[in-house]
Amino acid sequence: MAADLAGAKTESIVSRPMSAPAEGTLRTIATFVATFGIGVATYIAIAEADGGAPVCLAGGGCETVAASSHSELLGISVAAIGIFGYGLLLGAALVRGDLGRMAGFGLALVGFGYSVYLTWLELFVIDAICQWCVASAVLMTVLFAVNATRMVRYVGTSA
Repeated sequence: MAADLAGAKTESIVSRPMSAPAEGTLRTIATFVATFGIGVATYIAIAEADGGAPVCLAGGGCETVAASSHSELLGISVAAIGIFGYGLLLGAALVRGDLGRMAGFGLALVGFGYSVYLTWLELFVIDAICQWCVASAVLMTVLFAVNATRMVRYVGTSA
C-alpha cells in the first residue's frame, strides 16, 4: 500500500507540466534586475571617472580592466553604455504587451551577447577579471533568461 501511495505521488508530480511564471512576475523580476544593473554600471562609471577604477574585493583585476583599451567603445565608456542599456531594459520591463516583450528580448539578447564578448576579452585578451563586470554579466544573463521566457511564453497574448 505504501508503495502504491509513493508511486501515485511521484506520478502526479512527474506528469504535471512545468509552466512559466506569470508575466507580471517576469516583469517584476526584470524591473528589479535592470534597476540593480543600473546601480552596478553607475558605480563602475563613477569609479572610472578621471582614470580611476572600481574597488575589487580580491586582486587588482578591476584596475587592469579599467585601464585597458577595451573599457571604451568609440570613445564612450562601456559602463555608460551599460547604464543606457539597463535603462532601456527597465523601460521594456515596464511596457505591457508585445512591444515590451519584443523590445526586452532584443535588448537583452544584444546585452547578453556583448557581455559574453567582454567576458571573453577579460579572460583571453586583458588577462584580468573585474568582479563588478562579472556581476553585470550575471545580471544581463538573468535579464536575457527572463525576457526570453516572457517573449516565448506570452508573445501574441493580451497584455
